Amino acid sequence: MEPVFIIIAIIVFIPLIITLYEFWYFVVKGHFPEKGVGLLLSYFVTIVIYPFLYIGWATENNCCDESAAFSPNHVLSVLVLMVAYSASYYYSLFRTSLSSPLLEVLANCFLFIGIVFNVFVGIQTDEIILATIGNFPIIVLLLNMLIRNHLFIMREIAAPNPNDYGTFGRISLKVLYAPVFIKFPLLMVLCLPIMVMLIAFLLLFGQKPDSFIRAFTDTYKHGFSQLNHECDNVQCGGHYLCSVAANGHMQIVKPERLGIRHGNPIICNRQLLVSNAFEELLQEKLPNMHRIIRHNYNKVGNMIHRHYGIFNNKYVSDVVYIIMKPAEWLFLLALYTFDTKPENRIAMQYLKPEDRDLLKRK
Repeated sequence: MEPVFIIIAIIVFIPLIITLYEFWYFVVKGHFPEKGVGLLLSYFVTIVIYPFLYIGWATENNCCDESAAFSPNHVLSVLVLMVAYSASYYYSLFRTSLSSPLLEVLANCFLFIGIVFNVFVGIQTDEIILATIGNFPIIVLLLNMLIRNHLFIMREIAAPNPNDYGTFGRISLKVLYAPVFIKFPLLMVLCLPIMVMLIAFLLLFGQKPDSFIRAFTDTYKHGFSQLNHECDNVQCGGHYLCSVAANGHMQIVKPERLGIRHGNPIICNRQLLVSNAFEELLQEKLPNMHRIIRHNYNKVGNMIHRHYGIFNNKYVSDVVYIIMKPAEWLFLLALYTFDTKPENRIAMQYLKPEDRDLLKRK
């Protein structure tokens, strides 16, 4: 294995290793290690950097490329939840004395919510390695912090006087100082009203009552995705605009023959064949440039798919065909400049493999 890959692997797995070490240290010695620079840096990477990488993974649902882990329309709910449990973790990590009972209960509840949330994120990614190095360390750190908080409270010589607090304060005190086998189930139950209040708050910012659910389900190709059917008829890797143009009126777009793409018959006109031949040439000569262009061009295809009812109109296809005509001429110029047999390459597009082989021999 190349040294650079070994270094990257070590960096990626360090937060997981440190997290497991911290838990092992507690099991063996009965307390957690001191907060050194290395541990604090690991906490930051695990609690802050890792979760927000999922937000930047992809910014839109995409049938043909990396698709968003969370629905773009509901990602704000996920972002707020991530901030809430991260803030609760760092509050618990750096506080030196107990705050108000209600704030302590809220912090512990958000830690619980963060654990459950990251279990679902791990399922959503549908990648065991990603869940192991990304979500598992977060879950362990949040669990460690719940244990830290319980030990911190138990170290208090005496519980505060309940009469010093109102109704919510007295309830919070009873929860905080309850035995662990009662306290943790109570915190889990209290997570429900806290989530209801958080949902009500997010309604003010245009989110839906079910945004936390739809953030997972209104996606493509992930663990909880419910919109995979929208990709059923999407042909990835094709020339979307030229394919649309080929569906126009025959006297304008001038279809030449049928072709095969991903096992399905398609209408081929000169424009589509030339465009695909140019892409093939570009992929051979400049593969890195082709990869970048194809990545961005797939976004066009995703837009066409979302508005397929418009682009399926013959008159719209005619307009697209005319708009694409200058590009077709440029592609043809490039083919005749850089390819020794441009017409053979054009003729081979969207043929069966055996027919392509026959043309290649000529």
